[in-house]
Amino acid sequence: MLNYSRYRRNPVVNLPEREWPNKEIEKAPIWCSVDLRDGNQALIDPMVVEEKIEMFQFLINLGFKEIEIGFPAASQIEFDFLRQLVERKLIPDDVMVQVLTQCREELIDRTFEAIEGCKQAIVHIYNSTSTLQRDVVFHMDREHITEIAIKGTKMVKERAAKFPGRIQLEYSPESFTGTELDFALEICNAVTDTWGATSENPVIINLPSTVEMNTPNVYADQIEWMIKHLKNRENLIISVHPHNDRGTGVASAELALLAGADRVEGTLFGNGERTGNVDILNIAYNMFSQGINPMLNIEHVNEIIEIYERCTKLPIHPRHPYAGKLVFTAFSGSHQDAINKGVQALKERGSEIWQVPYLPIDPADIGRQYEPIVRINSQSGKGGVAFVMDTYYGFKLPKAMHKEFANVIQSISEKQGEVSPEQIMQCFREEYLDKKEPLHFMKLRVDDMSETSTTEFDTKISVVYTMHGVEKSFEAIGNGPLDALQRGLNTELDLNIKILDFEEHALQSGSNSQAAAYIHLLDGNTGRVTYGVGVSSNITRASVRAIFSAINRLELI
Repeated sequence: MLNYSRYRRNPVVNLPEREWPNKEIEKAPIWCSVDLRDGNQALIDPMVVEEKIEMFQFLINLGFKEIEIGFPAASQIEFDFLRQLVERKLIPDDVMVQVLTQCREELIDRTFEAIEGCKQAIVHIYNSTSTLQRDVVFHMDREHITEIAIKGTKMVKERAAKFPGRIQLEYSPESFTGTELDFALEICNAVTDTWGATSENPVIINLPSTVEMNTPNVYADQIEWMIKHLKNRENLIISVHPHNDRGTGVASAELALLAGADRVEGTLFGNGERTGNVDILNIAYNMFSQGINPMLNIEHVNEIIEIYERCTKLPIHPRHPYAGKLVFTAFSGSHQDAINKGVQALKERGSEIWQVPYLPIDPADIGRQYEPIVRINSQSGKGGVAFVMDTYYGFKLPKAMHKEFANVIQSISEKQGEVSPEQIMQCFREEYLDKKEPLHFMKLRVDDMSETSTTEFDTKISVVYTMHGVEKSFEAIGNGPLDALQRGLNTELDLNIKILDFEEHALQSGSNSQAAAYIHLLDGNTGRVTYGVGVSSNITRASVRAIFSAINRLELI
């Protein structure tokens, strides 16, 4: 039996006056990428210097203005990486590199050695404040933990006074979500008082969900409580750094923004320790889907995926929001049908507002294509097959024909799994367009008899065809070419066929365009019905081919 009794609920916040549930996200936060630090340290094969440089430059191209590049005091490769950025002048003037360090003098000295030559930098200090770690890791009380943070702040402040560029302080009470709120408030206020935060040089107070311990609403309550109680809120930038231990990192970040957070630290696609950091791209695309400018250049998701996978050696999950290969596909028949109708309605209405069932955004807006929207397998329905035929090949199958052809494709998918668009089209050719045995239409001549006819029939046709490879011909009259053909075939071949419906459309535009014709044919002797399809630059010939196709499908000869 699952031993759930070993675990205890984490405390919630008593905040009856909470305001965040009634707010909406209206603008993008300050984004800070920690791909090169938090993300990189979690890789099985961490990036080498040149890979880190490529990632750094790509993050700049994406629009990040704050990038945590590592822990230069703790790793030679991260120290060398930062020196390369400085010496090769790869840091734009409007971008701030962020360096992480513990509150120890030798590490702070090494950190300032690493950032020498930077015009501006964020020095990020931290120490763990959680109840559990104070007890089992550090064996310290609140006073001693606070003293570590104050001493670290003083050391950074002293060195910042001598630094020729601008230094902004960031402080994180690590494991904030496991820290008593009154103590988190006490230590953050102590840091900002020691630093002397101003509106011109605000302190970044980063409140990390280092380990996700509760539901996102509790994190939002914690953030709102801190914001309402911190001293000199106007001189602070409230940052959040959610992890994803409970699988709700994105929700935690979004609710924290509702609670008043100004800044989000995270990684592309959520790479990070354990289940990962918060996925910045997920949040950004969520904002985009709500008509909010995410303030990042994320319109080419395939390029982002290619560089990310190459630098990190990590694959993107096929169901990853927005970026996964399968997220803009539909296997379910009802979903395919709704997508098909939604896309058609969008075209017909000419609306500039995107509204298509099951597709929260237009895949084309982020560099994806319409082609992968519908994928056909044994769970697909008639709408999906029709969508593929229309979207890929321009055949607008009559609605009554959808099920007939979908049944053919389903029998294939039940044997082999997914059926590609190319295979669907090949099957369409075999079942309809190339169905030329035993009857094969060859030639047609149509004569107008309207001025000479003494009967109700005004059209005469002459047809040349082969049956089992033997060439034959006949003439017939009727009220139009199709009526004449139906009568002639019934007489010539002793059939009892009847045209139930006829549809046609152009396959391409222009004077040399091909036309597709669809004939719904009934065998009066057996009651069986089927469709035939014909294609020609002449619509009458296309219709004749469709009738021959249907007769062959009914196997009447």
